[in-house]
Amino acid sequence: MKYLPSVLVALLATREMRTSVGSLLRYLAFLGGAIFLFAVIFHVIMEREGQSHSWLTGLYWVLVVMTTLGFGDITFESDLGRVFTIVVLSSGVVLLLIMLPFQFVRLFYAPWIEARLRSRTPRTVPAGLSGHVIIASNDPIVPGLVKRLDAVSHRYVLLESDPVEANRLLEEGISVVTGRRDSAETYRAIGADRAYMVVANAGDIVNTNIILTVREVSETVPITAIVEEDDSIDVLELSGATHVLPLKRQLGEALASRVHIQPGAHIVGSYKHLSIAELPAAEGGLVGLEVKDTHLRDRHDVNIVGVWSSGQLRQVFPETVVRESDVVVVTGTVEALESIDRRLPRAPRADRPVLVIGAGRVGGAAAAHLRRQGVRTHVLDRDEGQRARLLGIADEVLIGDAADRAVIERAGIAEASSVVLTTNDDAMNIYLAVYCRRLNPSLRIVSRVTDEQNVEAIHRAGADFALSYSSLGAQSIFSRLRGHELVTIGEGVDLFTRPVPPSLASMTLNDSLIGTRTGLCIVGLETKEGLISSMHRETVLPADALLVMLGTVEQRRAFTREFGAPPPPPGAARSR
Repeated sequence: MKYLPSVLVALLATREMRTSVGSLLRYLAFLGGAIFLFAVIFHVIMEREGQSHSWLTGLYWVLVVMTTLGFGDITFESDLGRVFTIVVLSSGVVLLLIMLPFQFVRLFYAPWIEARLRSRTPRTVPAGLSGHVIIASNDPIVPGLVKRLDAVSHRYVLLESDPVEANRLLEEGISVVTGRRDSAETYRAIGADRAYMVVANAGDIVNTNIILTVREVSETVPITAIVEEDDSIDVLELSGATHVLPLKRQLGEALASRVHIQPGAHIVGSYKHLSIAELPAAEGGLVGLEVKDTHLRDRHDVNIVGVWSSGQLRQVFPETVVRESDVVVVTGTVEALESIDRRLPRAPRADRPVLVIGAGRVGGAAAAHLRRQGVRTHVLDRDEGQRARLLGIADEVLIGDAADRAVIERAGIAEASSVVLTTNDDAMNIYLAVYCRRLNPSLRIVSRVTDEQNVEAIHRAGADFALSYSSLGAQSIFSRLRGHELVTIGEGVDLFTRPVPPSLASMTLNDSLIGTRTGLCIVGLETKEGLISSMHRETVLPADALLVMLGTVEQRRAFTREFGAPPPPPGAARSR
């Protein structure tokens, strides 16, 4: 009850709600008029039948009949009276039992609930809040980004214009505020001038408006904007965006880079001078060897930090045996990784094409990336309209249903070295992964995933690598926030740093049991003197150093639980 005055004020604060309440009052007035008219007619007919009743009795009779209670203690004797009774009964069913509840819910109860939700959902942030991240829209990227922000205890607020949806998110534990995205007052209320970053993650047109509005509040706050169309990049930059992320193009290129057309170590990211790369075990001659017997550190100054296997990044130990299907994650300088390539057989592979199924923005970006690498590319799509757009990008463009065996065989599935599945339908990609694997068991299958929950399913279906738009978006924004280059090892796996916790200070890497207790893969150790990338069992962990690791959000939380290590402040990686 203590909220009732504020809710009633909010209820009558907008024109739409005042109109709804007015409509309900007019209906109640109409209903009252009908009841009064029926009471008058009741008395008239009763007088004709020679019966006399009080006005209260007439009102009592009308309400009893309209509500279908029908006690029968007052009845008409004439046919006219009985016809009138039927009219009153029918009117009561419609006006009281059907129309009144409907009108009450639509015109009063629903607006009242919405007003109550509006009053419960915050519209401002605490006055002292600063250094937070403002997320301008709720989209598929948000859950993964929020997990990462929570894992490093970085404050954030999600802006949601719908108060009902905002209240639902609030109940789920999301830090949310409600307000208009196109209002400068909204961004002042949520401290945009004190924020560490604003993320504009709506559509291109809405993002332009968001950026211009934020710039009214602050000229200096960094704004990271997600762009769908490449043609919109310049517009967003001119509007004031600090960084523009063409995620769909990046997703296509990330998928294409996992095709492994050329033998050797494929660099997927870097941290300072240290490059992180993937090396297929079969290409590197590592199959069946224990990690200690690969001698990559002795011969090339390259470290094996993990093994990518069946959609999971596993930590490695000296006794870990490398399997044929594994992709080994290695670190080293660019020169050291190139020395591995020089050791591998230099004979070029047969000119086998890569088949891209799905020619949307992601598929087009994948085909363009492969073409720049000199890879023969075939693209298959259902839409005839994609043919003209892909001319000059793909070597062959075929139109048809990939589920049709004749069509996919004509596209070259039998001779292809790899297939890239880029449709935005997870069920279709899972089906195609099974189908392509059956038609060509030696294929390398790389797939896009729309929903992160389907990553396991796509790997079970036979895909060698899968990546979702939402995960890539969350990783890209988080990498920008933490001040290091994006490293896309796989779905949900990030590169991050943590200070060496006091409980591990001066211990050796072997005694720390970090990998065993958390599953994290240790990439390096950043000290005041520089980055140590050649890690071994006897490496000592200094108290003032940063551990550079690869892992999932859950593994990072396990690290905090096990060792009590707080995350570094935003930008710590940049300041060193």
